[in-house]
Amino acid sequence: METKLNKLLADLVVEYHKLQNFHWYVKGSDFFTAHVKLEEYYDFINEAIDEVGELILMVNEKPLASLKDYLAITAIEEANMDHKDSKSIWKEVLKDFEFILSEVREVKESAEDKGIDVVGIQMDDYIKEFTKSIWMIKQVV
Repeated sequence: METKLNKLLADLVVEYHKLQNFHWYVKGSDFFTAHVKLEEYYDFINEAIDEVGELILMVNEKPLASLKDYLAITAIEEANMDHKDSKSIWKEVLKDFEFILSEVREVKESAEDKGIDVVGIQMDDYIKEFTKSIWMIKQVV
């Protein structure tokens, strides 16, 4: 469970920074809308980072806590500093959110197999949020 949760934690940390990068550098006629929505997403991810770290502690394990450790195991690619149009940003966010959603489902399944209800319940909340976000992003790409 510790490995799966730490992998999720690492992916969330990198996604947080990626979303913040996109928030700063987004370009295009829908700048104002994209800028605000990207901030909403990185705020949500930031909250999830804290929750997953605390979940790891609640199941008597140790959360990773260094950028070096996160970067060593993440599957999320960092964003480059190129100025990007919102359409390409949304495509990348969609890809990442779909990946994170599949990862969350794996964590939930593993938690249920081990009878760790608190983890499974939290993953249900993430499944709902990521599924809704994916649906919304698909409306613009």
